[in-house]
Amino acid sequence: MILREAENMIKKIHKSFKVLLVTGPRQVGKTTLLLSLKPKDMEYITLDDEVLRNMARTDPKLFLEEHPAPLFIDEVQYAPELFSYIKMVVDQTDKNGLYWLTGSQQFHLMKNVSESLAGRVGIVNLNSFTYKEIVGNHKSSMFDPEQIKKYPPISVNEVFDIIYKGGMPRLYSEKNISRDLYFEGYIDTYISRDVKNFAQVGNELSFRQFLVSVASRTGEPLKYSLLAKDASISIPTAKNWLSILITAGLVYLLEPFASSELKRLTHMPKIIFMDTGLACYLAGWTSKTDLQQSAQAGHFLETFIISELIKSYNANGIKPYIYYYRDKEKNEIDLIFYKNNTLYPFEIKKTGSPNKEMVKNFKKLEDSNKKIGAGGIICFYDKLMRLDEKNYIIPISSVIGGKENK
Repeated sequence: MILREAENMIKKIHKSFKVLLVTGPRQVGKTTLLLSLKPKDMEYITLDDEVLRNMARTDPKLFLEEHPAPLFIDEVQYAPELFSYIKMVVDQTDKNGLYWLTGSQQFHLMKNVSESLAGRVGIVNLNSFTYKEIVGNHKSSMFDPEQIKKYPPISVNEVFDIIYKGGMPRLYSEKNISRDLYFEGYIDTYISRDVKNFAQVGNELSFRQFLVSVASRTGEPLKYSLLAKDASISIPTAKNWLSILITAGLVYLLEPFASSELKRLTHMPKIIFMDTGLACYLAGWTSKTDLQQSAQAGHFLETFIISELIKSYNANGIKPYIYYYRDKEKNEIDLIFYKNNTLYPFEIKKTGSPNKEMVKNFKKLEDSNKKIGAGGIICFYDKLMRLDEKNYIIPISSVIGGKENK
């Protein structure tokens, strides 16, 4: 079993909160992870079981009496009636670690949790595998722009292997599984079980076309008009459907940097598909080589780097304060970290030959009221070194963790 970065956070929440909730997209390993960490005296039940689900919905009080804490309830979103009764149970004791809950999507789950269990629940957002989880380096820490670390370099071929395959656990636990068949089944399950059950999606074909459009535009500024046109739907429908993908954890919107001192900035967030393998499949890429040599390679590399950062921060229970810069003249900075009132700008480039011209837009931030820290070019150069007196050349391994130093 591949060890997960979220393990430490789950253990901390178990000791500090009465309820643990692990959310995230379907099939990212929530149940597997929790079963491996579950205390021996904790009962496990899943609401995928129709009998248990009906009992939980029709008589939640009796359900919890027949299944006393400590209790692990899988797929809890199918019985939102449980939350108010869980609250009553946990309020009668000072013990922590009473309930572990998982939810494959968050359409109604987070609303119910916030209303019923505020202050009683610790939440972990789990995503598909990160690169450092896949290669087994558990000593890698989250990327910190103030303390960039050295790791053995990763080749461009290896990075695009991971981008093309993605991080869904079954693709690593089952050696003979077909990537294409897996993703096709995943999409069918997602549409039929999650979207149709929890959202108003009447036309499955249009929704599939919408998924393809969003995946094909990962790494690009969000334009609802283009997404709506691709799927032959209205702009309000496109907005609603994208919100479904965001709350389900499949898509992240990287917000643009905003400052009252800087003029003519874009207000469009950037689309980041959280699993690049799924995005590649939806976008129609049939080989890693074709993607790597295409005009879209840069967008997928950018998506990969940013999604890796988000996954790692999520696993550690930390909100990542990251942005991008774009103005009306189309000047861009791919990634900006905001920390301690300081901006750290980075470019993400599919190159092994970085140069100072690539950081020229960093000067655009000087008119803001923030301090500008050391930034750099995240690329395929194999050494961490200075580009100039303020910026660095940063190997991709220094950002996503890399293999363990020998």
